[in-house]
Amino acid sequence: MYLAHLHLLLNHFPIIGTIIGLGLFLASLAGKNDGFRRAALILFALMALLSLPTFFSGAGAQGAIDGLPGVSSALMTRHEGAAILALFFMEFTGAFSLAALWQSHRDGQPARRTLNTVLILSLITVGLMTRVGTTGGDIRHPEISGASGPVAVEGPLAALVEKVEPSPSGVMTLMTANKFWWAFMMDLHFIGLAMIVGALGFLDLRILGFARQIPLSSLERLIPWGLTGLAMNIATGILAYLGMPSYYSHDIVFWLKILGLVLLGLNAAAFCLTDAFHAVRNTGPDADAPLAAKIMALTSLILWFAVITFGRYIQFFQDSIPAR
Repeated sequence: MYLAHLHLLLNHFPIIGTIIGLGLFLASLAGKNDGFRRAALILFALMALLSLPTFFSGAGAQGAIDGLPGVSSALMTRHEGAAILALFFMEFTGAFSLAALWQSHRDGQPARRTLNTVLILSLITVGLMTRVGTTGGDIRHPEISGASGPVAVEGPLAALVEKVEPSPSGVMTLMTANKFWWAFMMDLHFIGLAMIVGALGFLDLRILGFARQIPLSSLERLIPWGLTGLAMNIATGILAYLGMPSYYSHDIVFWLKILGLVLLGLNAAAFCLTDAFHAVRNTGPDADAPLAAKIMALTSLILWFAVITFGRYIQFFQDSIPAR
């Protein structure tokens, strides 16, 4: 499957999923329904994860149609700029949703300021994601906007948003202009990975039965460190991709790494949505975790090992995916 097919397959999920998440979140605030709120927060986090392969496949989709008759480069540039801005707001929404889920687990109730932040970010994200879908449709469906020129005419609000959207070429130049900045990003990426493996890896090993004298509840304090490392990895990974989109998007090992990250997110969601989460929390010293929790912990370790290995070999498989 070419990247254009993958992009067409994925691009509706973050838009529709974020809208559904906002609806659930507003319903939870109106009806004070904890179940709806938890579902909305988990959905925001999953959409933040799914937005990554959706965005990354965009460069491949652009390469597949670039230069074809009737395809406007200006429209593609505008769509890419809208996608960059929406992606960062989507990731912020997902990050604060994870923070709210952690506060709910630790204190029984998320902090009001965290929920307010999620509400504001999700409202902005839905608007930006809608714009991404609209600008993407303009590329191949000019009949929707009714524009006859190379760039569809926009309303005052859309024109105002466009002014704050980053220039794709400007971001690319900024990320690769200085080798010390690039080295600093890679260092942060490695530190974030060490935090993830050190915190969540230790927790997974304890669930599997190692260091059984340690109660699992005492290891919960490591989770924020792992989530912080994850945030660092995602942020630096996005910035690195923006610096060299063609280098990464046409690399098969890069996509295997992204697949591993998506599977890790699904594994974590399954862990949090089942009884395994509460059973692990109540596992004391010298006690065994349930079998389901062990399977998820083993899956997590295998997937993280795969992600690290794939990341190491990205540079050896450049241009292993054809543009068309």
